[in-house]
Amino acid sequence: VQLQASGGGLVQAGGSLRLSCADSGRTFSSYAMGWFRQAPGKEREFVAALSWSGGTTHYADSVKGRFAISRDNAKNTVYLQMNSLKPEDTAVYYCAAHYDLHTVLYDHTSLRYWGQGTQVTVSS
Repeated sequence: VQLQASGGGLVQAGGSLRLSCADSGRTFSSYAMGWFRQAPGKEREFVAALSWSGGTTHYADSVKGRFAISRDNAKNTVYLQMNSLKPEDTAVYYCAAHYDLHTVLYDHTSLRYWGQGTQVTVSS
């Protein structure tokens, strides 16, 4: 698994961005995927996750109703559509993969496969 995140940038509050995380490996469709973020001076936090099929999704309360996670297994890519962005969404966003969705949701310190991160900055 080799994850490459992209799509970050600078956007005004209320705007939208779509992050992508592409896997160059051959087993992408076997993995649950998650998005996490880390703001300056803060710990990394969970943002969203979905199962290998995309049929089950989970969101942090802070992004529920504004962000949407999805995947295209034919393209080995997971997406994070971010709408109604707020300054507090400013962070480096990371994607991660694991066979077990439970681990993505509750034990992210055990995740082995991470993308390199993409910066999202929301101006007020």
